[in-house]
Amino acid sequence: MADFGIRFFLSNILICIITGFLITAKRAFKNHLTSRMQFHLWFLLLGILAVPFLPFRPASFAQVLALLGTWKNAASSNRGTIAEGILHPDTSGAVNQMNDFALSVSRETPPIIGLILCGVWLTGILAMILVVIKSISRLNAIKKSALPLQNKAVRILYHNCLRELNIKRKIPVYSTAFLKSPVIVGLFKPRIYLPIHLISDFNAADMRYMLLHELQHYRHKDALASYLMNLFGVLYWCNPCVWYALREMRNEREVACDTSVLKLLDESDYENYGNTLIHFAEKVSLTPFPFAAGISGSMKQMQQRIANISSYKKPSAFRKLKGFTAFVTIGVILFALAPMLSTYAAEQDRYQWNIPSDKVSTVDLSAWFSGYEGSFVLYDLNGDTWMVYDMEHATLRTAPDSTYKIYDALFGLEKGVIAPDNSFMAWDGTNHPFEAWNGNQDLFSAMQSSVNWYFVEIDQQIGRTAIQNYIRKIGYGNETVSANLSSYWMQGALKISPVEQVELLTALHNNRFDFAPENINAVKNSICLFSSENFSSESKNFYGKTGTGCVDGQDVNGWFVGYIETADNTYFFAANIQAAENATGSKASEISLSILSDMGIW
Repeated sequence: MADFGIRFFLSNILICIITGFLITAKRAFKNHLTSRMQFHLWFLLLGILAVPFLPFRPASFAQVLALLGTWKNAASSNRGTIAEGILHPDTSGAVNQMNDFALSVSRETPPIIGLILCGVWLTGILAMILVVIKSISRLNAIKKSALPLQNKAVRILYHNCLRELNIKRKIPVYSTAFLKSPVIVGLFKPRIYLPIHLISDFNAADMRYMLLHELQHYRHKDALASYLMNLFGVLYWCNPCVWYALREMRNEREVACDTSVLKLLDESDYENYGNTLIHFAEKVSLTPFPFAAGISGSMKQMQQRIANISSYKKPSAFRKLKGFTAFVTIGVILFALAPMLSTYAAEQDRYQWNIPSDKVSTVDLSAWFSGYEGSFVLYDLNGDTWMVYDMEHATLRTAPDSTYKIYDALFGLEKGVIAPDNSFMAWDGTNHPFEAWNGNQDLFSAMQSSVNWYFVEIDQQIGRTAIQNYIRKIGYGNETVSANLSSYWMQGALKISPVEQVELLTALHNNRFDFAPENINAVKNSICLFSSENFSSESKNFYGKTGTGCVDGQDVNGWFVGYIETADNTYFFAANIQAAENATGSKASEISLSILSDMGIW
């Protein structure tokens, strides 16, 4: 909840910016958009307001296009299902021992500011709900006191209006002494309530206009808009931009309804319709009840509506086309901005992978991932193609744990903390929980036994600023380094996805970082698990690194990343598994070796 409080606060700032854009766009295209289009644009904003509460990150426009491309190429894509194979392949000791040591970290305490923001927001919601309940109670009291319409002339006029609008449903009409303006209430069981004073001062033309107005609300399902506006008014009670937008939406709903009525009238009746609003402006200027739609509005809104009526002209087909184009353009822009508001992804925990759909194929490896959430990603260098199991998790960022040591070592080499020919560090005598850590280390031994203190010492000598700069240079995950240099990569601030792990390994292999070649080779040698150069005619080298995330004594995050060089190709891979317990790097490596064996790569 604390994280949500902070993320929701940040989302509200973005919502203010998006609202400002929408209002500016509406004014810029005002002469091209019809009144109904102007009103419907607000529904796009309501969709935006729902994004922070979604339990998933909305797809971006690029992702939708990629998905469409995937469907288009589904018949020709290299999709397949790998059947369950040998889960424990016999490696015959050919692969070096991969020690998977990890220290347990504690879950971070929620930031107090987030708890405060969340508490204030929830308190405000409670107060708003009480206000809405009070208003609904008043409306219910009016319903109970209302009587079915008895005035014969008004009833005849009402049935004529139903026929005029081709509405088959018989919507009940009631009279009441406790309202000053007509309203229509109810989404599934709509009812119209007419003030007694309007019935007593019956004027056929004025009453017809008002009935047509209320029935237009029914035709366009404006009751649904009322429910949505009240819902988001409650959820965003603290955002003045949202309140302003909802007020404008209510006003434009009435303008759109006025326009719908005008379409039914002759041009000679426009002035009379406007006069009806002027004549009853003082009586109908009260705000309608929640979930009700009516002809009412503030005096300023009435003036705006009357001005719209006086200048109204039936839109031409060309104007409708321009309006539709403008509507779609604004909608696409808002759709592209929507993912930015997701509190689910506010920590940049989703990698936006832009890759042609014809280069990616999906495989079913669920048999190997039984009991775990996770993914497996494989990149074929020569074919420039990807094979992915579980795309959702393949682009989901999580802590890299000890797999980050590949790049931490590279940073230490680049900074001169260690050197390819001199990576020795003396043990200071501190007793560590793993025997392999209690001794002098060099880069190879520290990498093979995943010795934390060796890499923490590198970080301490490099410094946080240099680490941050290096991480940004290579584009490592979310590029976030916390102040604690001893744990930022262990279930901390730094996060990376399996797809990014593979992309970085490819960049490392090809030295796209423009680092010293001898430093790149030193890192490669430190993660070499198998090499056939000395005793086999078939050239094959295996590089890899495990990582385990241990939180409060439970192994919750397991990694195995690496690549395999054969005589004629190189395959890069990353496997990640997550669970409440027993999700270790060792298990991830076991799964990976099984998959690679079944594929015939290893």
